[in-house]
Amino acid sequence: MRKLANSELERKTVEEFKKSDKKPIIIVLDNIRSLNNIGSIFRTSDAFLIKKIYLCGITAKPPHKDIHKTALGATESVDWEYFTKTIDVIEKLEEENYNIVAIEQVENSTSLSDFSVELNKQYAFIFGNEVKGVAQEIVDKCDECIEIPQFGTKHSLNISVSAGIVIWDIFSKLNDI
Repeated sequence: MRKLANSELERKTVEEFKKSDKKPIIIVLDNIRSLNNIGSIFRTSDAFLIKKIYLCGITAKPPHKDIHKTALGATESVDWEYFTKTIDVIEKLEEENYNIVAIEQVENSTSLSDFSVELNKQYAFIFGNEVKGVAQEIVDKCDECIEIPQFGTKHSLNISVSAGIVIWDIFSKLNDI
């Protein structure tokens, strides 16, 4: 095996990314406090052709050096928009016929492994604050809640790790990988 050079990776330019067909996936960040988590989610969203990210509440917006540190330029490729209130984004996405899904531990949640995607649907996945999670008023507006199965002593994952797991899982289901 030989490690590939960056020039061999056939990466898209920002312009090519902007013109690419995106997955019918929106990411909503509900009051995320860590700028490094925000940047990491931008980078993961770039990797898997996510349509757009909504930054809400206290979630910081680009440009910011701490977001850039982990995003590595993905804030330039991935479309994003800021809303003061997460509920306003949810109502907008409902009007646009998105299936609204929170990633949260709730009664009667669906395990990520059991969550199936429909190719003709659009999805908005909501990730919540590192301490408080997705706000209850947002959970109340969701069509469904997904829980990532966990088997150790901890029952939470870092927000950027959760986003990476969910985005990869949904991307692979949409692409039958």
